[in-house]
Amino acid sequence: MKLAVVGDSLLDIDIEGTADRLCPDAPAPVLDVRAEHVRPGGAGLAAALAQRDGVDVTLVTAVADDADGVRLRDALAGVPAVFGPSPAATSVKARLRSGGHSIARMDRGGGRGKPRATDEMLDAVRDADLVLVSDYGRGLADDDRLRAVLARRPVVWDPHPRGPAPTPDARLVTPNRSEADRFSGEHDAADAARSLRDRWSARAVVVTLGAEGALLDTGGTPVAVPARQVAVVDPCGAGDRFAVTAAARLMAGSPVDEAVAAAVASAAEFLAKGGASGFRPDPVSTVDSTRARGGVVVATGGCFDLLHAGHVRTLEAARALGDCLVVCLNSDESVRRLKGPDRPVTRQHDRAEVLRALGCVDEVVVFGEDTPERVLAELRPDIWVKGGDYRAESLPEAGLVRSWGGRTVVVPYHRGRSTTQLLARRS
Repeated sequence: MKLAVVGDSLLDIDIEGTADRLCPDAPAPVLDVRAEHVRPGGAGLAAALAQRDGVDVTLVTAVADDADGVRLRDALAGVPAVFGPSPAATSVKARLRSGGHSIARMDRGGGRGKPRATDEMLDAVRDADLVLVSDYGRGLADDDRLRAVLARRPVVWDPHPRGPAPTPDARLVTPNRSEADRFSGEHDAADAARSLRDRWSARAVVVTLGAEGALLDTGGTPVAVPARQVAVVDPCGAGDRFAVTAAARLMAGSPVDEAVAAAVASAAEFLAKGGASGFRPDPVSTVDSTRARGGVVVATGGCFDLLHAGHVRTLEAARALGDCLVVCLNSDESVRRLKGPDRPVTRQHDRAEVLRALGCVDEVVVFGEDTPERVLAELRPDIWVKGGDYRAESLPEAGLVRSWGGRTVVVPYHRGRSTTQLLARRS
């Protein structure tokens, strides 16, 4: 099934360094810059998150023909996208960061003129099974032709105070608390959700409440969804993470309350791992940053269909061998070819989400081939780990790993623990 993420894309830049002294001419901190990380923001971040989850996603957005637009397209290079022209300069948010905290933000771009949806953009929306509208108030969601198409598609709408109302009959609308207060004039979350569901003729409205979780209104008694308590340094990107998970779960057939519960848990995990500032556009970025600080990159692979104790022990053992663990995950199509038409039991984006929630896993990359050689050649790990009854030298990918100086190791095999055996017991 295909998800289209439609909306305004931004360019986010994290300028990181140390700030332990003040300017001699003003009481302002001096940032000694050590690194600069570029990543997509807005709808671009939402699409990149969905793509990293293993969702079949297409980004539909407008990008200006300027230098920052080129950088934004480069940051989105791994995400399938349909780009239209934008009359306004690319919006850029550059954050100055020290010790994991933002000390200042510099914005540029934007301006007059609203983008218009092209025929190609509209076709991409029509082809989707579900559409996530990621509105950042830059005007794309105002386009009349686009709104006419959206009115006939299943939609999850992540609104913006400067943007238009969602199209009628949206499956789910996801304002945060301040947005819900502003849209509705109500200060109680339950009152705001009920008022907005009626005003927007939406099937459901969920007000996200930060550390308090979320409140869902579907027309009956509101449903309160608590959040796991995590230390939050930077909340940037949590709304995108929430909306993407909710949209993916609804597209896969989950009831709206289960989709919202999964979205709350996903947003908490996202924030626990640093939020948007901890996100890199692709796993190679994490690998590069690990190597830049002299660390050891470890990779392992598999289907991980029904996660069990044997999987967890293998992953923990693999992570203990280095400083970064990337899991190469077989796609749904790959699992079907390897295991048969009844597998996988769990879809790839759910399998990826569960793996990313483990503290021992730093990155997950989904591959569609039967074997991981292509993704290994891209990642070039220092150590390739297999868990099971293998001999390292007998693995077909061992020669490839040796070609760049890496090594293949086997960690202990845990007999009696496998997805196949779990399914056999259930039947």
